[in-house]
Amino acid sequence: MIDYNTARRAMVDCQVRPSDVTRYSIIDAMLWAPRELFVPKAARDVAYVDREIEVAPGRFLLDPRTFAKMLEAAAIGPEDLVLDLAPATGYSTAVIARMAEAAVAIEPDEELVAGAQALFNRLEVLNAAITVGDPVAGDTAHGPYDVIFINGAVDEVPAALTAQLKEGGRLVAIFRRDGVGQCRVMVRAGDSFSDRYVFDASAAGVAGFEREEAFTF
Repeated sequence: MIDYNTARRAMVDCQVRPSDVTRYSIIDAMLWAPRELFVPKAARDVAYVDREIEVAPGRFLLDPRTFAKMLEAAAIGPEDLVLDLAPATGYSTAVIARMAEAAVAIEPDEELVAGAQALFNRLEVLNAAITVGDPVAGDTAHGPYDVIFINGAVDEVPAALTAQLKEGGRLVAIFRRDGVGQCRVMVRAGDSFSDRYVFDASAAGVAGFEREEAFTF
């Protein structure tokens, strides 16, 4: 029988802290969130290993190190409203809700949404809402947002999504560039956006964020 509390602390001490993740709010949230509940029962024994975990066909939770470093880059504060895109089983949303004032999640899989909401209820995550929708479209109804967090790799993000950021708002994702995955942060300043490299990382792609191939004759 695995002691999940011990495994969770080992994840933080051996994967998160040594990766230059220093914000106490991230450490606290990842120590609190029972990651084993957000993966299939057959995968619970490996819930805290340093790799992505498939939670549904073609859907993965980010590995703990990459997830934590993305949260560090997002610089989520206690008064922030965060849009969490494609969270699958809702682990990222639960962690973010622990750090922020509120989290709004958009997930395309109806069954995953139902499971996530049941876990939010069980864990008394009262400041998070998850609904079925298209992550590429975001959620204009509840924005604008201080942070937009995308759970995976993208080629590009549409202007209609970055427009949902507040002034000074940050969008964090793994961008695929020339075959290499890079965590990058986009920051809004008026109608312009700066783009900052943070670290190299690989992650499963998020459907809908692929770059359209140019048509050639």
